[in-house]
Amino acid sequence: MDKPYCYGKLEKVFPKKEDELRHTPDSCFYCSFRIDCLKAAVSEGSQNVKLKDEMVDRAYTSGKLSFFQRWSQKKMLHKE
Repeated sequence: MDKPYCYGKLEKVFPKKEDELRHTPDSCFYCSFRIDCLKAAVSEGSQNVKLKDEMVDRAYTSGKLSFFQRWSQKKMLHKE
């Protein structure tokens, strides 16, 4: 079987909603490629950095990271 056009595209299979969190669309639950597709979307190079960058920002905003921890983690992410 051929993969659908949206396969592994972060903004299609794991988009941000109004609450600034990422959610899987209902249409993905019926796709036979959903697990591999989501894994590909979150592990692909630049998409992976973008996702981890968002996670660091959320941790900083919630107070779980200090300014220097945030700076250090972002520097390591963009260095890779």
